[in-house]
Amino acid sequence: MNIGDVSRLSGLPAKTIRYYEEIGLVTPLRDDNGYRRFRESDLHRLAFLNRARSLGFTIEDCRGLLALYQDDHRASADVKRIAREHLARIDEKLVELKAMRKTLAHLVHCCAGDNRPDCPILDDLAGARPEQSEQ
Repeated sequence: MNIGDVSRLSGLPAKTIRYYEEIGLVTPLRDDNGYRRFRESDLHRLAFLNRARSLGFTIEDCRGLLALYQDDHRASADVKRIAREHLARIDEKLVELKAMRKTLAHLVHCCAGDNRPDCPILDDLAGARPEQSEQ
């Protein structure tokens, strides 16, 4: 299969597939003319990566998960550890997003949204600058 076929079948853009090749996540064969030739196993890896990335796993997580997937002697505890760590990162992000939402909802509520120039949203953004360190 060529890169267009694998792109269509895996749901990944060709640019992403080339990137995954560049960082060693997939290693297609090369024809004499230099064109990539993907095997079924490459397609399977790319579909695996697409699904893992859609769940938000990092590239390094994906690298580890692929290695574990290919290891017949793996311990599912190792897979669970990677997933549990990722779940913890998602939970942290949810807490951050909820706080952002609460703040923004308050600011939107406080803004009259009329023709007057005063705006609590802009006032808050202007006051949110990092403090300058004293020297």
